[in-house]
Order: sequence, then structure tokens, then C-alpha cells
Amino acid sequence: MPEFLYNKKLYYNPVEFAMDRIGGTWKMPILWRLKDRVMRYGELKKDIPHITHKMLTSQLRELEEEGFIRREVFPVVPPKVEYSITKRGQKAIVIVDAIRNYGLELMKDFGIEHSKIIQHRKEK
Repeated sequence: MPEFLYNKKLYYNPVEFAMDRIGGTWKMPILWRLKDRVMRYGELKKDIPHITHKMLTSQLRELEEEGFIRREVFPVVPPKVEYSITKRGQKAIVIVDAIRNYGLELMKDFGIEHSKIIQHRKEK
């Protein structure tokens, strides 16, 4: 595949391009949480406790700019903002689900029990 430019960045293949859109530590977890419901910023922050406010804000902005999520602002006081997944975001969920399932398989292969991960998280 020939290399190509997008937004002044050089890409060498479509996998690299796709991972730049939805990869990283936080974008897939955000998309995963929005796959079945609309959420407000505070709900997302509470559901992803280790993400900083700055990172959550930047990741939400990038996902919105790329068309994976929708941000709806309601003209009320105090301001109400809701985030929902778009059709493009729903298409990405198939990939996120495949990576998640593969991760669970790898965890099993490496002797990591999923139930212990959840239990450890609850103990904190």
C-alpha cells in the first residue's frame, strides 16, 4: 500500500490510520461505554475513574471531530451536555469488541483470570 497524507500526517497503511482514529488508552473505552446509551460527561468520568479531566475532554473532542461520537448541548442552566455514539462509532464497536475478545483470550493464555481483575478493581 502506498503511503498517504491526512491532516499533514504521513501514514504507511490503513491499520495505522484506523488506530490513530480510535487507538490509545482511552478512545476505545469511551466508545465502548457509549455503544448502548447516551452519557453525560460526569457519568463518563465516574465510569472511567483513572482518566484525568483534561484527557477525557481531549479524547471526547477528538472523537467528536472525527465523527465517532455526537455532543449535544442543551440550553439550560447549568449547562447540560450529552454524548452519544454515531454510525461511524457503531462501526468501530465491532473492532473494539474483537480486540476486547482477543485481549480476554490473551489474558487466559497468560494465566490472568478475568474474575480476579474485576475483584481487584472493586477492592480499591
